[in-house]
Amino acid sequence: MSQKLRQMRGRQNYLAGQSGEESVARVYLDLGYKVLAQRWRGRGCELDLVFESDDGLVFVEVKTARTHDLAVQRISHSQIQRIFSAATIFAESHTGGALIDMRFDVALVNGAGEVQILENALMAA
Repeated sequence: MSQKLRQMRGRQNYLAGQSGEESVARVYLDLGYKVLAQRWRGRGCELDLVFESDDGLVFVEVKTARTHDLAVQRISHSQIQRIFSAATIFAESHTGGALIDMRFDVALVNGAGEVQILENALMAA
């Protein structure tokens, strides 16, 4: 595969991911959540979306693919561990170290732009 084709595919994937995150953010906003961060980066880690609800913090990993089934297959065990680490860093900085409830959701976006939210999905991993 040529470098130009790889760059074009990389750009398409980036834009699809960005569009997916925007769609997911709108769903959570419509449900009354408050956005705290989008594409938050910490020390060697990243969180797609972070929301605040009456129950605490909600960390959302967004996966975009042709189908929801393909999207969910893109979540690895090591990625889940990185999300937990990033969430810990974010929560400590946001709350000053105070204990707070946290939930880890996965939002799947298919090729048609349909969003499926799996609440508390990463806690079972």
